Amino acid sequence: EAAGFDSVFVMDHFYQLPGLGTPDQPMLEAYTALGALATATERVQLGTLVTGNTYRNPTLLAKAITTLDVISQGRAILGIGTGWFELEHDSLGYEFGTFTDRFNKLGEALQIILPMLAGERPTVNGKYYQTQEAMAEPRFRDHIPLMIGGSGEKKTIPLAAKHFDHLNIIAGFDELPRKLAVVKERCEEIGRDPATLETSMLVIAMIDENVTEDMIPDDFKQQAVFGSAERVAEQIKTKVIDAGVTGVILSPVTSLNGYHPGGVTAVGEALKPFLGT
Repeated sequence: EAAGFDSVFVMDHFYQLPGLGTPDQPMLEAYTALGALATATERVQLGTLVTGNTYRNPTLLAKAITTLDVISQGRAILGIGTGWFELEHDSLGYEFGTFTDRFNKLGEALQIILPMLAGERPTVNGKYYQTQEAMAEPRFRDHIPLMIGGSGEKKTIPLAAKHFDHLNIIAGFDELPRKLAVVKERCEEIGRDPATLETSMLVIAMIDENVTEDMIPDDFKQQAVFGSAERVAEQIKTKVIDAGVTGVILSPVTSLNGYHPGGVTAVGEALKPFLGT
């Protein structure tokens, strides 16, 4: 917050993710953690990157996000996606199904969540969910910013253009121009100004001047930046901002020897000339 970042996101997972650790390593429940963060911050927006729709009934999610918005006095962001971590579903008893199943379930959930956030009382008798005049009270405001994560050109991007304020693009650096072109096309098809759909990319930042490119695993080379704070900021400018993406979300690894918040602060300061915040 002090370094100028405008949002803080947590993962909506119950187990640590592949490539980051083993499933039994620590992972806090997202909305409980966000409620705690709301009391420890004053300005930053708070949300998940992103909520797995499969983990909660949509009415419960509507209550959770409106509660966070009240507690934080209007700083909640609803990030939502289909859910993807099959091991987590199998282990904890959540139905996984096919991607088409999960995408259709998300679409039906939005028919419930969006009206509830606006103060309406939706009655839905759908394939996956049923509600009768579902309510979410109290609410702090009638519109909570909506974020979706993904880059599917046939399903996710059209859904983002139709319903969302923010698209977090999950793609490699080289893919960004193509994805942004599709975003523009899908918005224009429905008469929406593409400039009204905010975009961002989640970037892994290895903030350590001793890190070299050959230390970056091959699987992360298209999503990772590295080096000193200044070098990290410059890479973000050339690989993300210059491609036309309007925001960046950092997942920081601030030292080869451990976590040092000073690295995040320094990157925030170095990014200000490029992003304005």
